[in-house]
Amino acid sequence: MEISDQELMEKTTHRIRKNVWSAVNDFTMIVPGDKIMVCLSGGKDSFTMLDMLLHIRLAMKNSFEIIAVNLDQKQPGFPEHILPEYLQQLDVPYRILERDTYSVVKEKVPEGKTMCSLCSRLRRGILYDAASEMNCTKIALGHHQNDILETFFLNLFFAGKMEAMPAKYRTDDARHVVIRPLAYVREKDIEFYSAQRGFPIIPCNLCGSQENMQRKVIKRMMTEWEEKYPDRQAVMFNALGNISLSHLFDRDLYDFAELQSKINVVSEPDHH
Repeated sequence: MEISDQELMEKTTHRIRKNVWSAVNDFTMIVPGDKIMVCLSGGKDSFTMLDMLLHIRLAMKNSFEIIAVNLDQKQPGFPEHILPEYLQQLDVPYRILERDTYSVVKEKVPEGKTMCSLCSRLRRGILYDAASEMNCTKIALGHHQNDILETFFLNLFFAGKMEAMPAKYRTDDARHVVIRPLAYVREKDIEFYSAQRGFPIIPCNLCGSQENMQRKVIKRMMTEWEEKYPDRQAVMFNALGNISLSHLFDRDLYDFAELQSKINVVSEPDHH
């Protein structure tokens, strides 16, 4: 029997909530008294993250605060009214940060080159400063399971290191703790959930046309694997939490030098 969109939405909502709760509990992402800056880009991921955190806040009897923050990077044609109107409807406290990073990125990055790296660094610095100013205890980002796996393969294939996106980490300057509540959530669930909820999606016009990015190559590769070998993504993601340091080659993380045989060597008796 064919399942209706409503039934599928109920199952998807349950699965996303379950995965978010698991990530929050596994990594102790939220504790009572937290003030969480929810970074809202206007994309499907950040809208879904806000929805889930509002659900968790209700379940935790409003024991932590949420403030939604959007960075208006002054991209031409950016619809400034959409997010304020949406957040006002939800009665969610918010702040819009206005910084012309668009002009900086366009000036610094040569035509045809990927803008994401510089754009991300600029955005990160502005958000961290705002979090300090507002006394936020956590910064929530909307990266999901696919983002984390793609980053792992990007680092493996192009940077020669085994590293993904952590579900929770402290920033280099030790000022902030960053969390990724959607770490266990699949992108296809977010896509369906977002479409059914009718979020007012704002596209990123700055980098959306850069089709040759390495991340897009990795995304295609993972899609092909999933089509050929169903559930491969889940298996690969589980591997990130199932690591055998003794079977890898990082001498800083495993002391191979001290790995010696415990068999006592018996010397030949002296016949003199």
